[in-house]
Amino acid sequence: MKKIVVVRHGKAVPYGYDDDFNRDLQDRGKNDAALIGKELNKRNVLPDLIISSPAKRAIKTARIFADNLGYAINSIQEERDIYDGLTTGEFIEMIHNLPEDVNTVFFFGHNPGFYYFAANLVKEFRSDMPTTSTVGIDFDVKSWKEVEARTGDMAFHLYPKLFK
Repeated sequence: MKKIVVVRHGKAVPYGYDDDFNRDLQDRGKNDAALIGKELNKRNVLPDLIISSPAKRAIKTARIFADNLGYAINSIQEERDIYDGLTTGEFIEMIHNLPEDVNTVFFFGHNPGFYYFAANLVKEFRSDMPTTSTVGIDFDVKSWKEVEARTGDMAFHLYPKLFK
């Protein structure tokens, strides 16, 4: 069994689009990331690997999750292609190249791409991806190379309003 957890970054400041890469999280985004990270910890959903867009709002969200999940912040891998934009096929190719000793990987990034990844990886996805949306997807496979579009089972979909 392999699990992917797709996380849209926390609520970012509503300005700074002229330098989008460096847009920061709002306090709400920081609090929401801690809330969902703690919930995942309670559920014992822990990462073997965290990969994030290097954009400020995504990497900060990843660091808050890591802190709440007991994952070493300096072990977070940054992947520029997540910020630049990937097709679902390119995202699946990234998944195929994951180390086989990793069973649970968290990805942190942006919409609309992360909505499409969730929608295209699970058999059925009829939801939205508001900020800090966290979708767990289980694949009944032994190797990451076996992951294909629309073959995953949605294990959970967490978002801050569920807990407020």
